[in-house]
Amino acid sequence: MRRRSKVPPAPLPQRLGVDPVHLRLPVEGAWPTLRAYLAERLPTVAPERIDALLSRREIVGEDGPVGPDEPFRPGAHLWLHRDLPDEVPVPFELDVLHHDDRLVVVDKPHFLATTPRGRHVVETALSRLRHSLGLPALSPAHRLDRLTAGLAMFVVRPEDRGAYQTLFRDRLVRKEYRAVAPYDPELALPRTVRSHIVKERGVIAAQELDAPPNSESRIELAEHRAGLGRYRLQPLSGRTHQLRLHMSGLGVPILGDPVYPVLLPDAAPDDFRRPLQLLASSIEFTDPLTGRPRRFESRRTLAAWSDPAGWADGAAPQR
Repeated sequence: MRRRSKVPPAPLPQRLGVDPVHLRLPVEGAWPTLRAYLAERLPTVAPERIDALLSRREIVGEDGPVGPDEPFRPGAHLWLHRDLPDEVPVPFELDVLHHDDRLVVVDKPHFLATTPRGRHVVETALSRLRHSLGLPALSPAHRLDRLTAGLAMFVVRPEDRGAYQTLFRDRLVRKEYRAVAPYDPELALPRTVRSHIVKERGVIAAQELDAPPNSESRIELAEHRAGLGRYRLQPLSGRTHQLRLHMSGLGVPILGDPVYPVLLPDAAPDDFRRPLQLLASSIEFTDPLTGRPRRFESRRTLAAWSDPAGWADGAAPQR
Protein backbone atom coordinates (compact mmCIF):
# COMPACT_ATOMS: atom_id res chain seq x y z
CA MET A 1 0.00 0.00 0.00
CA ARG A 2 1.16 3.52 -0.79
CA ARG A 3 1.68 5.52 2.39
CA ARG A 4 -0.01 8.92 2.41
CA SER A 5 2.45 11.77 2.75
CA LYS A 6 2.10 14.15 5.65
CA VAL A 7 0.39 17.44 4.78
CA PRO A 8 2.80 20.38 5.21
CA PRO A 9 1.74 23.31 7.41
CA ALA A 10 -0.57 25.71 5.60
CA PRO A 11 1.30 28.83 4.37
CA LEU A 12 -1.94 30.86 4.48
CA PRO A 13 -3.37 32.12 7.78
CA GLN A 14 -6.92 31.43 8.85
CA ARG A 15 -9.53 33.95 7.78
CA LEU A 16 -12.08 34.77 10.50
CA GLY A 17 -11.13 31.52 12.19
CA VAL A 18 -11.64 29.43 9.03
CA ASP A 19 -8.80 27.28 7.65
CA PRO A 20 -7.73 27.66 4.03
CA VAL A 21 -8.73 24.87 1.67
CA HIS A 22 -5.97 22.32 1.05
CA LEU A 23 -5.62 20.58 -2.33
CA ARG A 24 -3.25 17.70 -3.10
CA LEU A 25 -2.70 17.30 -6.82
CA PRO A 26 -2.77 13.73 -8.19
CA VAL A 27 0.56 12.08 -8.84
CA GLU A 28 -0.57 11.09 -12.32
CA GLY A 29 -2.21 13.26 -14.96
CA ALA A 30 -1.74 14.97 -18.30
CA TRP A 31 -2.92 18.51 -17.58
CA PRO A 32 -0.62 21.09 -19.21
CA THR A 33 -1.23 23.74 -16.55
CA LEU A 34 -2.53 24.04 -13.04
CA ARG A 35 -5.38 26.15 -14.39
CA ALA A 36 -6.48 23.32 -16.70
CA TYR A 37 -6.52 20.89 -13.79
CA LEU A 38 -8.51 23.22 -11.53
CA ALA A 39 -11.07 23.97 -14.26
CA GLU A 40 -11.67 20.24 -14.77
CA ARG A 41 -11.60 19.08 -11.16
CA LEU A 42 -13.44 22.01 -9.56
CA PRO A 43 -16.59 22.20 -11.72
CA THR A 44 -18.52 24.10 -9.03
CA VAL A 45 -16.01 26.97 -9.20
CA ALA A 46 -16.58 29.32 -12.14
CA PRO A 47 -13.61 29.57 -14.56
CA GLU A 48 -13.61 33.34 -14.00
CA ARG A 49 -13.11 32.75 -10.29
CA ILE A 50 -10.18 30.40 -10.93
CA ASP A 51 -8.61 32.97 -13.27
CA ALA A 52 -9.05 35.70 -10.67
CA LEU A 53 -7.43 33.61 -7.93
CA LEU A 54 -4.46 32.81 -10.14
CA SER A 55 -4.00 36.34 -11.46
CA ARG A 56 -4.09 37.75 -7.92
CA ARG A 57 -1.77 34.94 -6.79
CA GLU A 58 -4.18 33.90 -4.08
CA ILE A 59 -3.45 30.20 -4.62
CA VAL A 60 -0.31 29.28 -2.73
CA GLY A 61 1.98 26.26 -3.01
CA GLU A 62 4.79 25.11 -0.75
CA ASP A 63 7.18 27.48 -2.54
CA GLY A 64 4.85 30.48 -2.56
CA PRO A 65 2.03 31.92 -4.71
CA VAL A 66 1.34 30.41 -8.11
CA GLY A 67 0.37 32.32 -11.24
CA PRO A 68 -1.84 31.83 -14.33
CA ASP A 69 0.85 29.96 -16.29
CA GLU A 70 1.86 27.61 -13.48
CA PRO A 71 2.48 24.11 -14.89
CA PHE A 72 0.73 21.11 -13.42
CA ARG A 73 3.03 19.54 -10.82
CA PRO A 74 2.04 15.99 -9.83
CA GLY A 75 1.63 15.51 -6.08
CA ALA A 76 1.96 19.22 -5.26
CA HIS A 77 0.17 20.78 -2.29
CA LEU A 78 -1.91 23.93 -2.77
CA TRP A 79 -3.91 26.18 -0.47
CA LEU A 80 -6.56 28.82 -1.12
CA HIS A 81 -9.30 30.59 0.78
CA ARG A 82 -12.80 29.45 -0.09
CA ASP A 83 -15.60 31.83 -0.95
CA LEU A 84 -17.51 31.96 2.31
CA PRO A 85 -21.28 31.55 2.13
CA ASP A 86 -23.57 34.43 2.99
CA GLU A 87 -24.44 33.84 6.62
CA VAL A 88 -26.96 35.55 8.83
CA PRO A 89 -25.13 36.53 12.03
CA VAL A 90 -26.33 34.66 15.10
CA PRO A 91 -27.16 37.61 17.40
CA PHE A 92 -26.24 35.93 20.69
CA GLU A 93 -23.01 35.95 22.67
CA LEU A 94 -20.74 32.94 23.03
CA ASP A 95 -19.71 33.05 26.68
CA VAL A 96 -16.29 31.68 27.66
CA LEU A 97 -16.61 30.00 31.07
CA HIS A 98 -13.11 28.55 31.31
CA HIS A 99 -9.83 29.08 29.46
CA ASP A 100 -6.48 27.57 30.38
CA ASP A 101 -3.52 26.24 28.41
CA ARG A 102 -5.37 23.01 27.60
CA LEU A 103 -9.12 23.63 27.51
CA VAL A 104 -11.68 26.23 26.53
CA VAL A 105 -15.22 25.66 27.82
CA VAL A 106 -18.03 27.85 26.51
CA ASP A 107 -21.72 28.42 27.10
CA LYS A 108 -23.04 28.18 23.56
CA PRO A 109 -26.27 29.95 22.56
CA HIS A 110 -29.03 28.33 20.58
CA PHE A 111 -28.67 28.52 16.76
CA LEU A 112 -24.85 28.68 16.76
CA ALA A 113 -23.22 25.61 15.18
CA THR A 114 -20.25 24.10 17.01
CA THR A 115 -18.02 23.59 13.96
CA PRO A 116 -18.08 24.71 10.30
CA ARG A 117 -20.37 22.58 8.18
CA GLY A 118 -22.63 23.23 5.22
CA ARG A 119 -23.89 26.80 5.16
CA HIS A 120 -22.56 27.54 8.66
CA VAL A 121 -18.87 28.42 8.45
CA VAL A 122 -17.94 31.71 10.13
CA GLU A 123 -21.03 31.74 12.33
CA THR A 124 -19.82 28.79 14.40
CA ALA A 125 -18.42 28.48 17.89
CA LEU A 126 -15.08 27.14 16.63
CA SER A 127 -14.51 29.95 14.12
CA ARG A 128 -15.55 32.63 16.60
CA LEU A 129 -13.21 31.26 19.28
CA ARG A 130 -10.23 30.78 17.00
CA HIS A 131 -10.60 34.38 15.83
CA SER A 132 -11.43 36.07 19.14
CA LEU A 133 -8.96 34.15 21.31
CA GLY A 134 -6.15 33.97 18.74
CA LEU A 135 -6.04 30.16 18.90
CA PRO A 136 -5.78 28.89 15.30
CA ALA A 137 -5.17 25.27 16.41
CA LEU A 138 -8.26 25.11 18.64
CA SER A 139 -10.35 21.98 18.00
CA PRO A 140 -13.60 20.56 19.41
CA ALA A 141 -13.49 17.82 22.04
CA HIS A 142 -17.08 16.92 21.12
CA ARG A 143 -20.03 18.39 19.24
CA LEU A 144 -23.22 20.00 20.39
CA ASP A 145 -26.25 20.38 18.12
CA ARG A 146 -26.64 23.82 16.52
CA LEU A 147 -30.13 24.14 18.02
CA THR A 148 -29.03 23.06 21.52
CA ALA A 149 -27.60 25.61 23.95
CA GLY A 150 -25.11 25.04 26.72
CA LEU A 151 -21.69 23.62 27.39
CA ALA A 152 -19.20 22.84 24.64
CA MET A 153 -15.54 22.00 25.22
CA PHE A 154 -12.56 22.73 22.96
CA VAL A 155 -8.92 21.62 23.09
CA VAL A 156 -6.17 24.23 22.80
CA ARG A 157 -3.20 22.08 21.77
CA PRO A 158 -3.29 19.50 18.95
CA GLU A 159 -1.20 17.07 21.00
CA ASP A 160 -3.90 17.00 23.71
CA ARG A 161 -6.84 16.51 21.35
CA GLY A 162 -6.87 12.71 21.40
CA ALA A 163 -6.91 12.44 25.18
CA TYR A 164 -9.98 14.66 25.59
CA GLN A 165 -11.86 13.32 22.57
CA THR A 166 -11.33 9.80 23.93
CA LEU A 167 -13.15 10.81 27.13
CA PHE A 168 -16.30 11.45 25.13
CA ARG A 169 -15.83 8.44 22.87
CA ASP A 170 -15.45 6.10 25.85
CA ARG A 171 -18.39 7.69 27.75
CA LEU A 172 -16.19 8.89 30.60
CA VAL A 173 -17.88 12.30 30.71
CA ARG A 174 -21.00 12.65 32.83
CA LYS A 175 -23.34 14.98 30.93
CA GLU A 176 -26.64 16.41 32.11
CA TYR A 177 -29.20 18.36 30.13
CA ARG A 178 -32.28 20.37 30.99
CA ALA A 179 -35.37 20.43 28.79
CA VAL A 180 -38.86 21.91 28.77
CA ALA A 181 -41.60 19.76 27.26
CA PRO A 182 -45.30 19.01 27.82
CA TYR A 183 -46.22 17.40 31.13
CA ASP A 184 -48.02 14.06 30.95
CA PRO A 185 -49.32 12.86 34.34
CA GLU A 186 -49.67 9.34 32.88
CA LEU A 187 -45.98 9.12 31.98
CA ALA A 188 -44.10 7.21 34.68
CA LEU A 189 -40.77 8.84 35.43
CA PRO A 190 -37.89 8.50 36.08
CA ARG A 191 -37.07 5.91 33.47
CA THR A 192 -34.27 4.78 31.21
CA VAL A 193 -35.01 4.73 27.48
CA ARG A 194 -33.04 2.45 25.18
CA SER A 195 -33.39 2.16 21.40
CA HIS A 196 -31.47 1.60 18.18
CA ILE A 197 -30.93 4.99 16.50
CA VAL A 198 -29.78 5.44 12.91
CA LYS A 199 -28.91 8.84 11.45
CA GLU A 200 -28.13 8.86 7.73
CA ARG A 201 -25.84 11.53 6.35
CA GLY A 202 -27.82 14.19 4.53
CA VAL A 203 -31.12 13.18 6.16
CA ILE A 204 -32.31 15.62 8.82
CA ALA A 205 -34.26 13.24 11.07
CA ALA A 206 -32.82 10.21 12.81
CA GLN A 207 -34.86 7.03 13.09
CA GLU A 208 -35.41 4.35 15.71
CA LEU A 209 -35.22 0.82 14.33
CA ASP A 210 -36.29 -2.54 15.67
CA ALA A 211 -32.78 -3.69 16.48
CA PRO A 212 -30.54 -4.14 19.54
CA PRO A 213 -30.23 -0.81 21.39
CA ASN A 214 -27.27 1.44 20.68
CA SER A 215 -28.52 4.42 22.69
CA GLU A 216 -29.54 4.98 26.31
CA SER A 217 -31.00 8.01 28.09
CA ARG A 218 -32.03 8.58 31.69
CA ILE A 219 -35.08 10.87 31.89
CA GLU A 220 -36.41 12.46 35.08
CA LEU A 221 -39.10 15.04 35.78
CA ALA A 222 -37.71 17.83 37.97
CA GLU A 223 -40.98 19.79 38.34
CA HIS A 224 -44.14 20.71 36.47
CA ARG A 225 -46.66 23.54 36.26
CA ALA A 226 -49.32 24.81 33.86
CA GLY A 227 -49.07 21.78 31.59
CA LEU A 228 -45.29 22.00 31.16
CA GLY A 229 -42.54 19.90 32.68
CA ARG A 230 -38.92 20.73 33.38
CA TYR A 231 -36.90 17.61 32.75
CA ARG A 232 -33.45 16.43 33.74
CA LEU A 233 -31.87 14.31 31.02
CA GLN A 234 -28.72 12.22 31.14
CA PRO A 235 -27.49 10.70 27.87
CA LEU A 236 -25.58 7.51 28.63
CA SER A 237 -24.57 7.24 24.97
CA GLY A 238 -23.93 9.85 22.31
CA ARG A 239 -26.13 9.29 19.27
CA THR A 240 -27.14 12.27 17.14
CA HIS A 241 -30.49 13.77 18.27
CA GLN A 242 -30.73 11.06 20.94
CA LEU A 243 -32.44 13.09 23.67
CA ARG A 244 -34.80 14.78 21.23
CA LEU A 245 -35.81 11.46 19.71
CA HIS A 246 -36.27 9.73 23.07
CA MET A 247 -38.40 12.55 24.49
CA SER A 248 -40.56 12.57 21.37
CA GLY A 249 -40.94 8.81 21.58
CA LEU A 250 -42.33 9.17 25.10
CA GLY A 251 -45.00 11.54 23.78
CA VAL A 252 -43.43 14.68 25.30
CA PRO A 253 -41.38 16.26 22.48
CA ILE A 254 -39.10 19.09 23.56
CA LEU A 255 -40.61 22.52 22.94
CA GLY A 256 -39.30 24.25 19.83
CA ASP A 257 -38.14 21.04 18.14
CA PRO A 258 -38.53 21.49 14.35
CA VAL A 259 -37.81 17.82 13.60
CA TYR A 260 -39.49 15.56 16.17
CA PRO A 261 -42.18 14.32 16.05
CA VAL A 262 -42.87 16.14 12.75
CA LEU A 263 -40.34 17.68 10.39
CA LEU A 264 -41.40 21.29 9.96
CA PRO A 265 -40.57 23.54 6.99
CA ASP A 266 -37.24 25.32 7.25
CA ALA A 267 -37.50 28.56 9.18
CA ALA A 268 -36.08 31.75 7.70
CA PRO A 269 -32.32 32.07 8.38
CA ASP A 270 -32.95 35.13 10.56
CA ASP A 271 -35.80 33.59 12.59
CA PHE A 272 -34.34 33.18 16.06
CA ARG A 273 -37.66 32.98 17.88
CA ARG A 274 -38.72 30.03 20.02
CA PRO A 275 -35.42 28.14 20.22
CA LEU A 276 -35.32 24.45 21.05
CA GLN A 277 -35.74 24.16 24.80
CA LEU A 278 -32.77 21.90 25.38
CA LEU A 279 -29.72 22.94 27.38
CA ALA A 280 -26.45 21.09 27.99
CA SER A 281 -26.33 22.09 31.64
CA SER A 282 -23.28 20.33 33.10
CA ILE A 283 -20.28 18.17 32.23
CA GLU A 284 -18.08 16.35 34.72
CA PHE A 285 -14.98 14.20 34.20
CA THR A 286 -11.53 13.31 35.46
CA ASP A 287 -8.91 15.22 33.48
CA PRO A 288 -6.90 12.63 31.52
CA LEU A 289 -3.73 14.72 31.65
CA THR A 290 -3.75 15.97 35.25
CA GLY A 291 -5.94 13.40 37.01
CA ARG A 292 -7.96 16.21 38.61
CA PRO A 293 -11.76 16.20 38.73
CA ARG A 294 -13.39 18.84 36.55
CA ARG A 295 -16.96 20.08 36.50
CA PHE A 296 -18.53 22.87 34.49
CA GLU A 297 -22.07 24.25 34.68
CA SER A 298 -24.04 26.37 32.23
CA ARG A 299 -25.32 29.77 33.33
CA ARG A 300 -28.10 29.80 30.75
CA THR A 301 -31.79 29.26 31.40
CA LEU A 302 -34.64 27.96 29.26
CA ALA A 303 -37.06 30.72 28.32
CA ALA A 304 -40.11 28.47 28.02
CA TRP A 305 -39.83 27.71 31.74
CA SER A 306 -38.90 31.16 33.07
CA ASP A 307 -41.21 33.05 30.66
CA PRO A 308 -43.60 30.63 28.91
CA ALA A 309 -45.80 33.34 27.39
CA GLY A 310 -42.81 35.28 26.09
CA TRP A 311 -41.29 32.15 24.58
CA ALA A 312 -44.59 31.21 22.90
CA ASP A 313 -44.81 34.71 21.40
CA GLY A 314 -41.19 34.61 20.30
CA ALA A 315 -40.43 37.59 22.50
CA ALA A 316 -38.52 36.03 25.40
CA PRO A 317 -34.82 36.98 25.28
CA GLN A 318 -32.15 34.28 25.37
CA ARG A 319 -30.24 34.14 28.62
